[in-house]
Amino acid sequence: MNLAFGSQAQRPPVLTVRRPLVRPPGDPRHLLRMMRGLFVRRTLVLLGALVMLCLVHVWLQLQAVDVAYQLSAARTMVQRLDHEQSELKAELALLRDPARLTERAQRELGMVEPQGWQLVDLE
Repeated sequence: MNLAFGSQAQRPPVLTVRRPLVRPPGDPRHLLRMMRGLFVRRTLVLLGALVMLCLVHVWLQLQAVDVAYQLSAARTMVQRLDHEQSELKAELALLRDPARLTERAQRELGMVEPQGWQLVDLE
């Protein structure tokens, strides 16, 4: 019988690692350089985003100032046109004045007031 074979307890196989699972870097400062590079890139990206936001803010402020100037110019034009309209209304009222029309008709056209016999009553 195989007493020698049967008497030996079955032991689990022993696993040995022939090579490490993670390759150690050749230079111990490699990880530090990599982290610094990542930090620098992130910092530059954030700085670029901040610069872009500042530029957008300045552009919006310039647009607001430009709109304010346009609004001021429009208000000035409205005031000027209102003044001109009031002057034209006054001139129109002067030109429609019956006393002035009568005086001008007599002076420029030689017209006179009608006599009683020149009036025709239309009934």
